[in-house]
Amino acid sequence: MFSFISTFLIAVALAMDAFSVSMTKGFTQKNLTGLQILYYGLFFGGFQALMPILGYFCGNLIASIVASLAPIVGFVLLLAIGLNMIRESLSDEEEVNDYFSFKEVTLLAIATSIDAFAVGITIALINDPILISSAIIGIVAFAFSIAGIFIGKKLGNYVGDKFQILGGVILILIGIKILLGF
Repeated sequence: MFSFISTFLIAVALAMDAFSVSMTKGFTQKNLTGLQILYYGLFFGGFQALMPILGYFCGNLIASIVASLAPIVGFVLLLAIGLNMIRESLSDEEEVNDYFSFKEVTLLAIATSIDAFAVGITIALINDPILISSAIIGIVAFAFSIAGIFIGKKLGNYVGDKFQILGGVILILIGIKILLGF
């Protein structure tokens, strides 16, 4: 039996990593345009919506394989991006790279949505409607991502340019959280 409240709460839990990463991007990328912010929301929301559908249809066949590798993949992606942010911030260059990269937003979206795959498997097991559940998950992730960027921009204005180091550390910590299953 489908429960909107349960699905919404699951969507909020899944969106927390996307929110944190988006907030980090908000305070490290000062010159994001409205369209680029929309891309973050669409990528994070899109991957959060897509992964449960993939999990739903892949089912138990590959669930154990993906479930065991998902934390490692998420950790490695976030570690690499976080270390790169720290490296760029500590470089001798005066100007911090403030560029938008589709490759980076895609990797971040994948890293923060891998756990949604397992949710799709669960949705299949309890026989909930996948398209409705997936849409709710995607919409919540979209909204949280956009909100995270705007909150991050506000925080970044008060702290300054070296906040990119903290952003890199936050991404690494989120990766560790995913790896350890918290």
